[in-house]
Amino acid sequence: MRRSEVLAEESILCLQKALTHLREIWELIGIPEDQRLQRTEVVKQHIKNLLDMMIAEEESLKERLIKSISTCQKELSALCSELHVEPFQEEGELTILQLEKDLRTQVELMRKQKKERKQELKLLQEQDQELCDVLCMPSYVTDSASVPSLEELSRFRQHVAALKETKASRREEFVNIKRQIVLCMEELDHTPDTSFERDVVCEDEDAFCLSLENITTLKKLLQQLEVRKSQNEAECERLHAQMRELWDRLQIPAEQREAMAMVMTGLKTKLKIALQLEVHRLEDLKKQNMKKVIEAIRVELAQYWDRCFYNQEQRQAFTPYYNEDYTESLLQLHDAEIVRLRNYYESHKELFEGVQKWQENWRLFLEFERKASDPSRFTNRGGNLLKEEKQRAKLQKTLPKLEEELKVQIDLWEQEHAKAFVVNGQKFVEYVTDQWATHQLEKERAKQERQLKNRRQTETEMLYGSTPRTPSKRLGLAPTTPGKVRKLNTTTMSNATANSSIRPVFGGTVYRSPVSRLLPSGSKPVLTSTCSGKKNPRAGRHGANKENLELNGSILSARTFKGLQI
Repeated sequence: MRRSEVLAEESILCLQKALTHLREIWELIGIPEDQRLQRTEVVKQHIKNLLDMMIAEEESLKERLIKSISTCQKELSALCSELHVEPFQEEGELTILQLEKDLRTQVELMRKQKKERKQELKLLQEQDQELCDVLCMPSYVTDSASVPSLEELSRFRQHVAALKETKASRREEFVNIKRQIVLCMEELDHTPDTSFERDVVCEDEDAFCLSLENITTLKKLLQQLEVRKSQNEAECERLHAQMRELWDRLQIPAEQREAMAMVMTGLKTKLKIALQLEVHRLEDLKKQNMKKVIEAIRVELAQYWDRCFYNQEQRQAFTPYYNEDYTESLLQLHDAEIVRLRNYYESHKELFEGVQKWQENWRLFLEFERKASDPSRFTNRGGNLLKEEKQRAKLQKTLPKLEEELKVQIDLWEQEHAKAFVVNGQKFVEYVTDQWATHQLEKERAKQERQLKNRRQTETEMLYGSTPRTPSKRLGLAPTTPGKVRKLNTTTMSNATANSSIRPVFGGTVYRSPVSRLLPSGSKPVLTSTCSGKKNPRAGRHGANKENLELNGSILSARTFKGLQI
């Protein structure tokens, strides 16, 4: 049994006890029966009114709960529709009070979600409007009256995030371009003269509209300034080159050049004006020193002729070079010719440098060839001979390879320009061939001269004997004294007498130098060893010249004796 039922029964018992107690009191008092009935009726009516009032209150509560349930259900249905969520489903059979409580709780939760979504929507709309104002873009289309769904809020958040990234990237691009524009304007001494330029340079960066149109216009402005800067730079460089050229032609002192060069640096408009004034001053000075300037140009012309390998005929083709009438027209002709030669050299610089490299290697090769034929090279110390031989062998391999590379390049150049590439008035192949042929002729001529010299020396020794020379010191051999010569029972040979008798060191037979017995002209010359006052580089090989005999300070080789035998 429920406690409420127990309490109801207890209430009935209390009522019965109270009525019994009242009747007992009425009997003791002696109240008549009709008054007892009347009083009992009053008690009944009073209890009935109290119970009716209580019942009415509870009925009113029930009605309020039912009305609240109905209201909450309607509101909950509307909220679910606005929030785009599933309708609320009641779980099982609930009492009126529990149902009303659950519905009211759910309504409060839905109201909170609606409020939060509306607040987030408002915040996103404010951010979107701010970003769109900066980027000059249309606002995001949303229904402010309705409650956005979670998907709509998510898309809106992504849109705002994309706008923020766009703003950041455009702002970074704007800041970089602005910095470059400011630098260009400073270098060009340019003052912003349009409203757009003033907005870019003078106004606050946050106030600048980062629209695509403004960014494009900003890039165009930077491009225009960079073009002006490049033109200014090219003009300044041209003026610098012209100024240096005039310095060289007018032979301006180095101190004055350095002082002027330190001042005239940069790319500003003031510098360009200063350079123009300096060039004009030098031009006036050039007119006053016409002869000096033309002679300086002629020196430069000769240098370019050498670089371009002009022969004498090509050089003489420029007849103003030899004109002594120094006038303005003559100077103009020289200027035009130096410009033409300079452009010609620059356009074919790679080929000319290749030919120059070949000539340098060729001169070095000829120098090594000359050293190779020089007997004195064996007297060197420190391994120079070995180094020279290595370099000579390397050049013998490098020269043909370099010639082939140049031939290929020149063939391509001649095909492209439809004319011959000449070096000193010859085609390069012919020029190289002539150089090799001349080298071979020089080698043959030197060889013949050596052979003729050796033949004449041999004939002279056969007729007159060996030429006295100062004996060189040799390791392991003691110097010979005149006393020792006398101990050998020999006679000294007089250097003054050509046909005097020579007594051999090792016997008594006398050898005479016959005049009539000469070697045939076609026979091979007899080579004699010569001695100098210098130290023999191969002093260790003291046995190599043991056949040499020393008589009275003169040295006669064994080959000489064989030639003098009768």
